[in-house]
Amino acid sequence: MSSIATTSNTVTTIDSKKPNTKQELIAANIKLLIEQLEAGKSDALTNYLTAMSRFHNYSFGNVLEIARQMPTATRVAGFWTWKNLGRSVKAGQKGIRILAPIVGVRRKKDEEAEKDITKQNTRVVLGFRNTYVFDVSQTDGIDLPDLHKVTGDPGENIERLAAFLKTQGIQLVYNEKIAPALGMSYGGRIAILPGQSKAEEFSTLVHETAHELLHKAERRTATTKTVRETEAEAVAFVVGKAVGLVAGTASADYIQLYHGNASLLAESLEVIQQTSGVILAALEPPLLDEAGTGTAELAEVA
Repeated sequence: MSSIATTSNTVTTIDSKKPNTKQELIAANIKLLIEQLEAGKSDALTNYLTAMSRFHNYSFGNVLEIARQMPTATRVAGFWTWKNLGRSVKAGQKGIRILAPIVGVRRKKDEEAEKDITKQNTRVVLGFRNTYVFDVSQTDGIDLPDLHKVTGDPGENIERLAAFLKTQGIQLVYNEKIAPALGMSYGGRIAILPGQSKAEEFSTLVHETAHELLHKAERRTATTKTVRETEAEAVAFVVGKAVGLVAGTASADYIQLYHGNASLLAESLEVIQQTSGVILAALEPPLLDEAGTGTAELAEVA
C-alpha cells in the first residue's frame, strides 16, 4: 500500500498498483472520492474543486491527482523549472506524481508529404510516463509574483466575462423583474438581477454562463434540474476561488446526486473542470502556466 494525503490532517491509503493511463488515474481518484464522501469526509470534494481553480491549465486526471496527494498545493512545477525560477526544492520533500505524455513524430508517406510540404510530420502521443512536480511550499528562494490578488472584489472580471458572452452570441441584460432569482439563463440570453454586490454579481454571472455552456440540447435532457444547478454552482465555486473571491464550502451533498455512480460523477466533474477552464481563459490573457516549460503538454493530454 502507498499512503496519499487527502486533507491537510488526514492520510488515506490507495491501492499499491499505481495508475499508468489517464483513464486509470481518473477512475482511481473518483473511486476514492466516492469512498471519502460516503464516509462523511465532505471536505474531499472541496479539495478537488479548489484544485480545479488553481490548476485549470492541467488535465482533468492530473488535477485529481494533485488534489489527492496535496490538497493544499497552490503552484506546482518540476524540479528544474523551480531552479530556473530562482527557487530550490527543499531537501527531503516528496514529489507529487502526475502523468506526462510521451510525444513522438509520425512521418507521413512521401506522396502525402508532397501534397503539402508544410505538414510533413504529425506529433502523436505514444504513451505516458510518471513525472513529479513540487508545490511552492516545498521550495525556498526568491519571491514569486502573485497572479491573483483579489479579495472579495472581482475587479474587471465582470466586464471581461460580459465581453466573452458577446463573442459567444449570448445576450446579457439586467432585469429587476426576475426577482427573487439572482440570475436566469434562457439559452442565448442571460438576465441578472441588479443591485447585487460585485462579488455576488460575478458569481451569479458565472453560474448562468455555466448553464449556457454546459446545459444545452443533449446534456440538458440527460440530467436533472438538481444536477444542472449543482454543476453550475460548482463552476461558480471554482472560478470564484481562482480569481480570489471568498467562497463558501462546496456542497457536501454533491455525491448523493449520483447515488455512488462513479461514471456519472466522473463525467460531471470533468465537464465542471472543462467549463471552468473556458471561463477562466476568457478572464485573462494567455500566460505561461505556473509549472513553466513543458506544462502545456501535461495540461493537454494526461
